[in-house]
Amino acid sequence: MTLASATPTLADLRVDGARLWQSLMDLARIGGTEKGGVCRLALTDLDRQGRDLFVNWAMDAGCEVRVDAIGNIFARRPGRDNRLPVVMTGSHIDTQPTGGKFDGNYGVLAGLEVLRTLNDAGVQTEAPLELAVWTNEEGSRFVPVMMGSGVYAGAFTLEHALSQQDRDGVSVRQALSDIRYDGDAAVPPAQPDGVGAYFEAHIEQGPVLEAADTVIGVVTAALGQRWYDVVLTGVEAHAGPTPMPLRRDALLAASDLVLAVNEIALAHAPDARGTVGWMDVFPNSRNVIPGRVRMTVDLRAADDATLSAMDAALRAAVDAAAAARGVAAQVEQVVYFAPQPFASALVDSVREGAKSLSLSAMDVVSGAGHDAVYLARVAPAAMIFVPCKDGISHNEIEDARPEHLEAGCNVLLRAMLAQAGVAA
Repeated sequence: MTLASATPTLADLRVDGARLWQSLMDLARIGGTEKGGVCRLALTDLDRQGRDLFVNWAMDAGCEVRVDAIGNIFARRPGRDNRLPVVMTGSHIDTQPTGGKFDGNYGVLAGLEVLRTLNDAGVQTEAPLELAVWTNEEGSRFVPVMMGSGVYAGAFTLEHALSQQDRDGVSVRQALSDIRYDGDAAVPPAQPDGVGAYFEAHIEQGPVLEAADTVIGVVTAALGQRWYDVVLTGVEAHAGPTPMPLRRDALLAASDLVLAVNEIALAHAPDARGTVGWMDVFPNSRNVIPGRVRMTVDLRAADDATLSAMDAALRAAVDAAAAARGVAAQVEQVVYFAPQPFASALVDSVREGAKSLSLSAMDVVSGAGHDAVYLARVAPAAMIFVPCKDGISHNEIEDARPEHLEAGCNVLLRAMLAQAGVAA
């Protein structure tokens, strides 16, 4: 909600971009790699070191810090009226095995810089502010992805999350205990009235903003996702004696399907996506016609109607490829994330924040999952994107320009103040 007491009296307030950058570089040293990236997997000792650094910074900023039962960290800056719904921001600090300095980390440290800036200016907000570090967003060591925010929002149970194991058989419950982030408090209930607004700043992780020479992405929604496992079964046969018309080539059918997935996405432009990311060919021998192919299909779209139409088109394409190539086909949907629009009032706050700073901005949709997607199920939520170099992320060479990171943080500051209000 926007409080009537919020007035444009702080138009000249700006974050300290150099301090934000230095914080990012300091955190990146924990788990830093030779190529300049970061490997800080969830609930490892390196994650503990990163969490400890954040907690120290948050306490130095005067925040009240608590940890819930799934390891989410909440740093709260009191408002004048702490009975009001909290205005929250956050992201994650766990990384991919070959991750970069900015994915997730930027959202956390942009939030910290907002709090530091308000402290420096002696600004008290009407509503309390809260900065969240969500557990295991990446899903590299433990699944499901976006674990901490998912438990918080009720997408799955605490017990389900705590019981998950990594490849070595270590459970989330044990790993949290090992790094001493198994919070004593119950996981906060998913109460929409308890969170007045949630904002998440993030690098785009794609090339759209950079290609458009635009600084701020006003994220209106996150794409819905349907993931499939597909099995195509033909007959293995000798590559020499078997004539072309008499083959039942599973890889040929799979090739038809790869092209079809691409065409399905193009037919629902501009926001649809279609990807075949993994394929296993059996027997995978040079002179044997492939008898079985297992493959994945990833379909994404901004609304459920489009996603359903793409689902129907995929199933028709599988049937057509199977019939044309004389193979059997199985399709199993294994993941479904509904498209998630963000709250229009908060999206407008982001848009107005960019305008007030004379920053170039454009509406975009998020093609990736983020903690904000789960928060949007229980509270008004929005995201702020800034460009990353060449659109590259989940890579050690991930990079972003300091001035863009500073600009996004200034937009976050204004958006949060618009929702929290400034105490008279």
